[in-house]
Amino acid sequence: MTGDPGAQSAAVIEERAALLLTLRQGGVCDLSVLRAMEATPREDFAPYRFRDLANRNLSLPIGCGQTMSRPLELARRLEALRTGRGHRVLEVGAGSGYGAAALAHLAREVVTLERFETLAIEASRRLSAHGAANARAVHADGLDPPRELGRFDRIIVQASVGAAPAALIQLLAPGGVMLFARREHAMAGARAKERLIKLDCNEEGELRETDLGPCRLGPAIPGLAQAL
Repeated sequence: MTGDPGAQSAAVIEERAALLLTLRQGGVCDLSVLRAMEATPREDFAPYRFRDLANRNLSLPIGCGQTMSRPLELARRLEALRTGRGHRVLEVGAGSGYGAAALAHLAREVVTLERFETLAIEASRRLSAHGAANARAVHADGLDPPRELGRFDRIIVQASVGAAPAALIQLLAPGGVMLFARREHAMAGARAKERLIKLDCNEEGELRETDLGPCRLGPAIPGLAQAL
């Protein structure tokens, strides 16, 4: 964008307002989630060449073959997670750091794991610039997370898996909730369908699944990588 800085600022404010309206029209009702999205400027987490598209409801490429989810899809997942101010949250798939930054406005502490070292470094830098002191990005395999991270009240997997990862279930505290996408079998050449699954763990450690409907997330990939 070029021209008068004041006009640019007014345009960005209008774009953010339009994005919030899109979230409301898309069925997001939780005021805390809407406030968190409003307080997290997406353009601060998007690659520079895509900043003019950041406040539109579009997925954006961020490098290493990864993308930023559409804001509406992210907001719906955050609403389903039901995060409270006292919760520790684990996010698998830091990407640009945008999801972790929004979660930082909802939770006590956020740890976000990223298998690509370059993305983890960039996400850490952006979270720091955003002032998210209660969120940190860690270069780690999200499907086999370090046990020293401890237990979490909420776990969100920003990718699809064949089944609920056992290593993540072990980190879910009693009374906790995990959100992930289950990838269903597909015919050869067809895109695999994905269902958003909420996993509730009661105080006795028993698990209950709830199917929240179709979603679109890329497949989770195990292991660590420096870059694509």
